[in-house]
Amino acid sequence: MTERRIAQVRAYTVGAGGGADYHDQQGYHWIDDHIATPMSRYPGYEQSRRSFGLNVLGTLVVQIEADDGTVGFGVTTAGEPGAWIVERHLARFLEGAPVTAIEKIWDQMFRSTLFYGRKGLVLNVISAVDLALYDLLGRLRQEPVYALLGGAVRDELTFYATGARPDLAQQLGFIGGKMPLHHGPHEGEAGLRANVAELAAMREKVGDDFWLMWDCWMSLEREYAVRLAGAANAYGLKWLEEPLIPDDYWGYRDLRRQLPPGMLLTTGEHESTRYGFRMLLEMGCADILQPDVGWCGGITELIRISALADAYGALVVPHGSSVYSYHFVITRTNSPFSEFLMMAPEADEVVPMFQPLLLGEPVPVDGRLRLPDTPGFGVELNPEVPLVRAVARS
Repeated sequence: MTERRIAQVRAYTVGAGGGADYHDQQGYHWIDDHIATPMSRYPGYEQSRRSFGLNVLGTLVVQIEADDGTVGFGVTTAGEPGAWIVERHLARFLEGAPVTAIEKIWDQMFRSTLFYGRKGLVLNVISAVDLALYDLLGRLRQEPVYALLGGAVRDELTFYATGARPDLAQQLGFIGGKMPLHHGPHEGEAGLRANVAELAAMREKVGDDFWLMWDCWMSLEREYAVRLAGAANAYGLKWLEEPLIPDDYWGYRDLRRQLPPGMLLTTGEHESTRYGFRMLLEMGCADILQPDVGWCGGITELIRISALADAYGALVVPHGSSVYSYHFVITRTNSPFSEFLMMAPEADEVVPMFQPLLLGEPVPVDGRLRLPDTPGFGVELNPEVPLVRAVARS
């Protein structure tokens, strides 16, 4: 095979309604309906996550074109600031390099941005570039990304659903349902009782064998989380997810020791790189790690995170990111199931996460999915969704 080199890197933002950034919902949507957040304690910011700016960044699309005209792409949340970083800073490490130099490119992007990066927005951007490289390599080799990663270890993916209606998710064939926590510590005992009452009512609907979990989205304090978990234990809560802010490794360590026997503690959605996950593992902070492949450093870094976790006997169940995590999960024995985000406003039907931006995005049927062997990640950009190249380069 002729060694292909990278001819050009392009970064785009997506116009309103273009999809991909699931935080940017218009009108009513369960994702934005009085969910406990780190900002809930401040009046005026508890009813909607959009109110404090969760949707301000928007979508970033990175395209990487090889010297034969083949194009791969990756998607994340980073918007115009992310596009600027790609075009003005990171492109120098890509253009002219072999498409196969993924490890070297990742290292150069990471090391060159240490003085202003390390986590957050910059890692989102590095992730999108990395995903685009894997997509491009798969297209050039006419192989799905999961084949590039060593091949599938199971025939199909099994899913739990994240949404406001686990009872409907059960009817759709999912193995469990993760609910948003609606009331945070600022709402006191009344809020705690309301949370537990919601869990109890849902347990009554779904029976004893269906998984129920809570996504706390960084909104709790350790003492409140201990009391909440204790009250929830009677209703078979499987895990408590991301209750504390991501940097409170010591709080996670102590909280894990204080949870009822059998209840799991999970986190990692807002953690980045092997270094952050090494802290979680070495300090015994979690039973399941949940990196987002579009935020943690891409496939290249997720491989490292998963290997670390496997050595500690921890599971890795990536935060829902559709095909970008599916191709990884199906290749790892310590990733036994996947998350599916219910993107329908009422969480009552299975629809693609990235619609309308992506075409050909597979969705689970009866809670299961067989990945096609389409090259790359197996999806295409919708030509009807306008992309805006945010930074012009000569």
